[in-house]
Amino acid sequence: MNATQAHNLPPSRGAAYAIGSELSLDHFSNTIFKSLRRTDQRRWAHTYLKGLLVTPGKKSVRRLATAVSRDPSVVQSLRQFVSLSPWSFDEVMEELTHWVAGRHPEPVWSIGRVVLPKRGNRSVGVHRYFDLPSGRTLNCQLGLGSFLSAGGAQVPVDWCLYLSTAWTQDPERRREARIPDSEEYRPLWAHTLRLVDRLSARTNSMSSVVLVDMSDEPGVRHLLHGLLKRRRDFVVAVPPHLAVLPAGGGAPAPVSARAWVSAQSPETALVHLPGKQQRTAHLQTSLVHLPGGSQSSSPGPPYRLFTEVDSARAPGPLWLTSLAHHTLAEAGSIAASHAGTMTVIGSMERDFGLLDFEGRSFPGWYHHMALVSAAYTYRRLYGFTAEPSRNTAQRML
Repeated sequence: MNATQAHNLPPSRGAAYAIGSELSLDHFSNTIFKSLRRTDQRRWAHTYLKGLLVTPGKKSVRRLATAVSRDPSVVQSLRQFVSLSPWSFDEVMEELTHWVAGRHPEPVWSIGRVVLPKRGNRSVGVHRYFDLPSGRTLNCQLGLGSFLSAGGAQVPVDWCLYLSTAWTQDPERRREARIPDSEEYRPLWAHTLRLVDRLSARTNSMSSVVLVDMSDEPGVRHLLHGLLKRRRDFVVAVPPHLAVLPAGGGAPAPVSARAWVSAQSPETALVHLPGKQQRTAHLQTSLVHLPGGSQSSSPGPPYRLFTEVDSARAPGPLWLTSLAHHTLAEAGSIAASHAGTMTVIGSMERDFGLLDFEGRSFPGWYHHMALVSAAYTYRRLYGFTAEPSRNTAQRML
């Protein structure tokens, strides 16, 4: 059976063939980039994709071009394709989402944050940002990506770029960076809902659980209410100062989430990790409500608040989930998979050129993220290990 036949099978049979099996890069590229209108665009998409897969080290356009061709004009052609050529990021990522969804992904939508350090202030979206994990203020671009897990592998299927008001309210910067008129300032919680809405439209799934770390997002309540309005279950890392009402009258007034959950006795749960591993975790947990807008407001549905503590009782991230009636082990296992999302982002940074885009435009950023996402998905699901072949590349070009 060839790759085309496998892809055309019903999902249950096609998935059994596709995950972990050999698949022609030509077939994958032609499918994911079939929305590109012109033959030359699809050819350059394949070239860029191949370059990302075979080029060691930094993935600059010059290094990608050198890895696949001796023709010096390829460098400029690839730059033109990524930064200036008119093709739709949304259509490519929709096709990539459909590709992964056809492989029966797990019912968790993980949303991860990527920090892309930059020099100067001309790259679209660059701003000063305090990065909580590193404890440093960085000059960077900030993006959010959504990930699906199929065959034990998490893969990126959508991205959005955070734009501060310094970008959205400056007509000259908008014009130079080619920011569309439809793009406006959105806080991180609004970008998260935007990604959820796009995944909902592409997959027609109402059972998937949204997993995201918003522990430094002051507007996290807007996100929680937005997910509740969409009837979307979630596991969200929240700020320690988030006000909660203990269920069952545990406190007469709202208290901080961290203070309340830290007073609970740890419970033991068997948490499943990516790669079919598992470990015993010690979790502090309590059922809580989110305070309403007035004294007479109903407390609303119960949520489970939980955090993991180590042997020294040092607190980990503070998670809030709508899965209040699921076991603590189930909620803890979903939260644990967020570390897998960050591992994927780290791999994309090191090995797939996520940080290496040299252009400055809004469309170029999205084009680069689509290409890097496709390369990572192909390598992760199909184990592409081919070495660069200049003769093959020359015939392809």
